[in-house]
Amino acid sequence: MMKLDLGCGLKKQEGHVGVDSLALPGVDVVCDLRVSPWPWPDNSVDRVFSAHFVEHLTSAERITFFNEVWRVLKPNAEAEIITPDWSHASAYGDPTHQWPPMSHWYLVYLNKQWREKNTPHVPYTCDFETRYSYSLDESLRDQATDVKRFAVEHYTNSARDLQAILIKRG
Repeated sequence: MMKLDLGCGLKKQEGHVGVDSLALPGVDVVCDLRVSPWPWPDNSVDRVFSAHFVEHLTSAERITFFNEVWRVLKPNAEAEIITPDWSHASAYGDPTHQWPPMSHWYLVYLNKQWREKNTPHVPYTCDFETRYSYSLDESLRDQATDVKRFAVEHYTNSARDLQAILIKRG
């Protein structure tokens, strides 16, 4: 199985091919993921993982990234993308993060049918089914479920990371 960890840095996922723009320890493929095409053929990858990378891309580079993830994934294969949630200070704390910060709303743009109805001018070519969840700030870990849910919906610094699962359609 071909599994890629995109933008892995020093923390490559076990069993994955580590991909980064820098030749760091653990990086198997040095590749600039901001430009296409990537070096993998269409429909050749079984899984993609990317943690704390996408938020470093500009808006145009994010479109390239998601289009290329879709191109290289096999049909029905999954990509797991983790970014800081827009509502947490960690999204703004790193000066190398690009604007805008990531919210769960980006996921609707990855759906071809939604784009055709709402934003046909956006240059995405991908088509994903998506779902998402959050990791919580440490201050909420011991709270009741209803308290956690309310905090995520109404307060900043509650949802720390946004974890998205993208499933390739087509």
